[in-house]
Amino acid sequence: MKYKNKYNKDLMEFLDGGVSPYHAVESMKKRLEKSGYTGLDIKESWSLNRGGKYYVDLGTTLIGFAIGENADRFRILGSHTDSPTFLIKPNADIQFKNYQKLNTETYGGPILNTWLDRPLSVAGRVDLKGDSVFETKAVLVDFEEPVAIIPNVAIHQNRIVNQGLELNKQKDMLPIIGLSGKKLEEEYFLTQLSKKINCKKEDILSYECYFYPVEKASFVGFLKEMISSGRLDNLSMFYTNFVALMETEAKNAVNVAVGFDNEEVGSGSRLGAGSVLLSTVLERIAQSMGITGDDYYAMIQKSFMISCDMAHAIHPNTPEKTDVTNHPKLNEGPVIKTSFNKKYSSTSYSTSVFMQLCKKAGVPCQQFVNRSDQAGGSTIGPISARELAIESVDIGNPMLSMHSSRELMGSKDTEYLVLALKVFFQE
Repeated sequence: MKYKNKYNKDLMEFLDGGVSPYHAVESMKKRLEKSGYTGLDIKESWSLNRGGKYYVDLGTTLIGFAIGENADRFRILGSHTDSPTFLIKPNADIQFKNYQKLNTETYGGPILNTWLDRPLSVAGRVDLKGDSVFETKAVLVDFEEPVAIIPNVAIHQNRIVNQGLELNKQKDMLPIIGLSGKKLEEEYFLTQLSKKINCKKEDILSYECYFYPVEKASFVGFLKEMISSGRLDNLSMFYTNFVALMETEAKNAVNVAVGFDNEEVGSGSRLGAGSVLLSTVLERIAQSMGITGDDYYAMIQKSFMISCDMAHAIHPNTPEKTDVTNHPKLNEGPVIKTSFNKKYSSTSYSTSVFMQLCKKAGVPCQQFVNRSDQAGGSTIGPISARELAIESVDIGNPMLSMHSSRELMGSKDTEYLVLALKVFFQE
């Protein structure tokens, strides 16, 4: 296989297992533990050592860090763990004719029609009765096999479907989970949930359950030059950042990798990049090193962050959607994302830094800027930079079909980016 490298198979296994942000974080936590990282409870006091390796697990957000013996600054890699999808509402069961459906809420901005006619499963977290009101018992759940589908309308009943399909999120995106609706109990989904996690239905207090397509990640192309998978945006960056952390040793910095939740809905949650979570963790790390007050703020100003979120490659069938001089290609290296309207955090200085990291790693580097007549998305970069007042650059691997239920990237680019990020941590 021409494009084989040490990361692709592992990446695809990680993508297949990261069926919800909870599962992605749990999987990466286990990898950190195998690499010698110790878990910390954010509700307890910390006693940290220079040379130590630690992580903080917050369910759908994960922070890992290694403290260099001579650390006087932070080197931070940021990503996010969530992807556009559908979550199951409370009191979700809908019985119509002989169909059993589930009431859902669209999460983020998925390309809706890519979710039609795909076998779907359900995964997430269930909260059960615990020892007290404030101590519930959290259980992860994954049905693993197809349990739902959102059917399309036949072309015979919608003759203009190929002229453009407008889908209503409340009406058209409700999955079928069974037939003989009225013969089934009203809390049918809760019954299936309780069976799956082996508990009494009345012990289930609440749940946060996501739909996901069951197809596995795969290579595409005769030379296996591409990888097709769900959740490439942004689990592939979450994977890349933490691999770079685990494959390097901290020296003159505290090396940090963080995967935030809720980027797809604006980052404005307790576990999102718009919270004080990261700044609080950084300050606690510094305090454990005896760095406080003015020295801490000086430490922050010497620090640097790379915000890693997937980037748009030029589309083979609609190249006019891309800027006329900045049009990244698959398998040609990581992309620096620039927005002079500050949708991205990149500056001339931070762009230059990342270019030099890529050059030192022997990795190609590309640039992306939106067309001037087209509004683009944003990332955790500007949000984190605002919260920390830290120098930052926005980068990501190029991809196609962003926010589809099935996305596409190059099979060379993961290794390219890991090599560049390892130089970042070692420099």
